[in-house]
Amino acid sequence: MLSIRQLEAAYGTSQVLFDVALDIAEGEVVTLLGRNGMGKTTTVRAIMGLLAPRGGSIALDGADIRGAAPETVARRGLGLVPEGRQVFPTLTVRENLVATAANRLRRPQPWTLERVYALFPRLQERADQYARTLSGGEQQMLAIGRALMTNPKLLILDEATEGLAPVIRAEIWHCIAALKAEGQSILLIDKNLNALKRLADRHYILEKGRTVWTGSSTDLARDTELVHRYVGV
Repeated sequence: MLSIRQLEAAYGTSQVLFDVALDIAEGEVVTLLGRNGMGKTTTVRAIMGLLAPRGGSIALDGADIRGAAPETVARRGLGLVPEGRQVFPTLTVRENLVATAANRLRRPQPWTLERVYALFPRLQERADQYARTLSGGEQQMLAIGRALMTNPKLLILDEATEGLAPVIRAEIWHCIAALKAEGQSILLIDKNLNALKRLADRHYILEKGRTVWTGSSTDLARDTELVHRYVGV
């Protein structure tokens, strides 16, 4: 479904990505691992059209989307839960969810307010509250719900549980597992390796803007030296 080869990207004169390769098949959960500053978020920004790549290729279902505008990428079926959540603070929970809602891919069972509320009951309880009044965990639920309301082919979560309380992290992981069970394709960035190993089909590790390793959760669990070297835990 998504295929990336030899991706290069920079911020001005500072090159961050040098050779990123990544593949995600339909229905897969794939992670992007690495220490801070290795290029994970930059890769996501390049995929979503928020940063114009310098080289390489990004293909979605065989069609080149490298350098496409963010709205074009979103219409093609990519949904982003960005680092820092970035919900609309002056809109209510309900307004956040419907603001970008669409079913462009004509899914037979699309995500609706009712389905999102069933996944995250707290959002229904706070439907008329402004997003800025929510806790960090509730804002993350809202960011995930908002992305799901676009009915994405691929859901991308950048720092899925960063800074959240343990009980909220557990709820987010439970919901991601439910999405996987439904066949949702997901690209995950997070630091919780135990949760990622339980959920993901495959993992990619970035080091200084390059893909240096890929393998299954079994491979990742087996190679503790590699994890210490590239992920730092």
